[in-house]
Amino acid sequence: MLPLTICDTLGGTRFLFAFMSVLVRLDCGSRLMLHSNGVGHATGKLVVNMAAPATEHVRNIVLVGQDGAGKTSLAEAMLHVSGRTPRMGTTHDGKSYLDYDDEEIRRKFTIGTSIAPIPYKDYKINLLDTSGHPDFIGDTLATMQAAEMALFVVDAVAGPQVMTTKLWREAEDMRLSRAVFINHIDRENADFDTAMALLHARFGSRLGPVTIPIGVDADFKGVIDIIRMKARYFDPGSDAERIEDIPADYVETAQAARDKLCDLVAEADDELMMKYLDGEEQLTQEELEQLLDKAIAQELFIPVFVGSTIIEQGIQGVMEDIATYFPHPRHHGRFRLANGEETFVDETGEPAAFIFKTVSDPFVGRLSFLKVISGVLEPGMELINARTGKKDRLGHLYVMMGKESVDVKSAKAGDIIVVPKLTDTRAGDTMSKSGDVAIDPLPLPVPQYPVAIEAANKKDEDKLGTFLARAVENDPTLRVSRSEETHQTIITAMGEAQIETLIARLKEQTGVEAKLIPVRIPYRETIRKTAEAQGRHKKQTGGAGQFGDCWLRIEPNPGAGYEFVDEIVGGKIPRGYLPAIDKGVQDAMREGFLAGYPMEDIKCAVYDGSYHSVDSNEMAFKTAARIGFRAACEKADPILLEPMANLDVTVGEEYAGAVMGDISTRRGRIVGTDSNDAGETVIMVRVPYAEVVTYTKDLRAITRGSGSYSIELEGYEPAPADVTKKLVEAYQAARAAGN
Repeated sequence: MLPLTICDTLGGTRFLFAFMSVLVRLDCGSRLMLHSNGVGHATGKLVVNMAAPATEHVRNIVLVGQDGAGKTSLAEAMLHVSGRTPRMGTTHDGKSYLDYDDEEIRRKFTIGTSIAPIPYKDYKINLLDTSGHPDFIGDTLATMQAAEMALFVVDAVAGPQVMTTKLWREAEDMRLSRAVFINHIDRENADFDTAMALLHARFGSRLGPVTIPIGVDADFKGVIDIIRMKARYFDPGSDAERIEDIPADYVETAQAARDKLCDLVAEADDELMMKYLDGEEQLTQEELEQLLDKAIAQELFIPVFVGSTIIEQGIQGVMEDIATYFPHPRHHGRFRLANGEETFVDETGEPAAFIFKTVSDPFVGRLSFLKVISGVLEPGMELINARTGKKDRLGHLYVMMGKESVDVKSAKAGDIIVVPKLTDTRAGDTMSKSGDVAIDPLPLPVPQYPVAIEAANKKDEDKLGTFLARAVENDPTLRVSRSEETHQTIITAMGEAQIETLIARLKEQTGVEAKLIPVRIPYRETIRKTAEAQGRHKKQTGGAGQFGDCWLRIEPNPGAGYEFVDEIVGGKIPRGYLPAIDKGVQDAMREGFLAGYPMEDIKCAVYDGSYHSVDSNEMAFKTAARIGFRAACEKADPILLEPMANLDVTVGEEYAGAVMGDISTRRGRIVGTDSNDAGETVIMVRVPYAEVVTYTKDLRAITRGSGSYSIELEGYEPAPADVTKKLVEAYQAARAAGN
């Protein structure tokens, strides 16, 4: 049977769908394996059947944390140690199995979520590797909804950084169980005790180590398993860890960690806790292991692992504890429904799934990433989208490993799969047999960073529009709009990196070159005085000429917009010409007087004039009105108005002073301050919009990425003289140049 090759270019991913197991190198240099029988390999090793096991044997773990902490390298190490890949994939040399996208390779960090399903014993561990960059936090948050456990990766030297803290709070709000992996303990200046102290200070006392390092810095050579009280070493080239007794000089430290572990875990059982606190008995090994999963699921205990992904120390123990103690979907898979109720993962219920991510491709169509929340999904099954009410048929079901795809015959509750060609679906949708199940999707951050975009070649504008429409469908943190006032296409994103990635993919996928231009600020013009002027238009060209004559009075009309008043008496201007005068005035207002911006809040009265029985017509009076309006504006004290923005800036107390100082340099006014539940300072600001169009990157710089803000445009205020002068000069120069 011949293979069917289809190239998916969105997000840099290339998918190959085939009827038989086949490996194809695409023109773009990317590879994808599809195995219709569930076996085969792109790497030289056997790929086990990745069909869904029993729900209790599925573990959905989302890897989160700051960029550079080693999330992807942890996933790569787990893939390698488990035998899923023949080598340790690395991001920095462009040979990662999970960061395979061209932009990810170029930037050397994760942009979009990759899935790494790892068979471990008789368990299936679905690792969801997410971005730690603030510009791609929307994708990360959406992915977190598909997991039961968030494993935070923290650099042993840097400690928990800004994104780690932000995502920790989000995980708390989602009621996700959490664990921590302290990575890079073999780096210079790494110190386990310092790292633990920072974690306790940032996230509380419920964190406790389940592994501790044997040596640090260059002397790091293994870990001590506190649960089993054994030393674990991973030798290069070996297939499994070497398990030995704890070295004598670490026994005391290990016992102290064990006591701390028992203290925290005992809270999961009231009876045992009382005995333990009364000192009647210590937790036995059996009691400890029986309580661990319960304590983790109830968030009474947050396990902390330590190791080094680069040398693969401490990895196998993490996988073992994930399979043994981390919550499975049925145990902890809570979903908030749109009606306010909750539902749990249930393998016996009606087939239903939650779409947490979509990817569109011009050839294949839409690829939907699904978390099965109940029942069993099978190819050919029809499900109803709760949002649209439309029925859709499941074609193939795939399990992804990076860009590698395996065809499976079913997906049980709790598992994660990819389904192609679902119509009119987007992230946050729920599909079910009845159509009555609707998961309440997580509210994602609102993008605040606008840029204007246009095709370098005007012939490519349609291609650009099609690409942007598809990009918005797949990234809920992107907005695309067309301003009829400024005649610009505006992309609003989370930040510069997201925009740059979008532009790079536009070029890669469509060949369209695009350029970014400054966003035109929607200034306005108005007047402050009452003034009168005559507008007279006379043109004689032989035969019928043109004649229009009107006297106009204009005056400020604050907050009332434009108003046209007929004060003509005695038939000095026939009634039939008054609409033309009105139209001429409005045309002149749209063109502006000072700097070419629309005028507003003006009342215009026509009170006198004259006409010619032969030469007068609508066009003549329209032209006369434009002349008269501009002549009146010159005497009416015209001014420029700038749009104002209300900002609520949320920062740590240590940055409040710096932010306030920065706001004052932007001509902003501090309206008030407050504090939120997290203890952060909320600064309420009134500021010209032109001063904060790119505030996203500036606030990140001031607060080291920890600050956030919301913005709302509200009203106009007179622009200062220097701003007005600059805009007027630019307008006059453009007119002189014929623009």
